[in-house]
Amino acid sequence: MIRANLPKIYSHELINNLYKHPYTKIDFVAEDCQIHRNTAVKRLDELVQLGVLQKVKIGKENFYINVDLYHLLMEQ
Repeated sequence: MIRANLPKIYSHELINNLYKHPYTKIDFVAEDCQIHRNTAVKRLDELVQLGVLQKVKIGKENFYINVDLYHLLMEQ
C-alpha cells in the first residue's frame, strides 16, 4: 500500500520503523531513516493521510500509531 501510493517516501528503513513497534515518533523516523526532522514530519503526515497511521498528541509530543499492527498484537 505504501509503495504503491507513496513511492517517493517508501524505504526499507521506514517500513522497519513502522512495524518494529505499534507506534513511532518523529525522532525515531528521523534517526532510523537518516533524514531531517522536518522530512520525517512530512512523511509521517502523508502516512496519516493515507490511513496507515493515526496521529495522537500526548503532552507536547506527537505519536503515530500503526493501528493495524496494534490490533494484531492485541488479538494475541
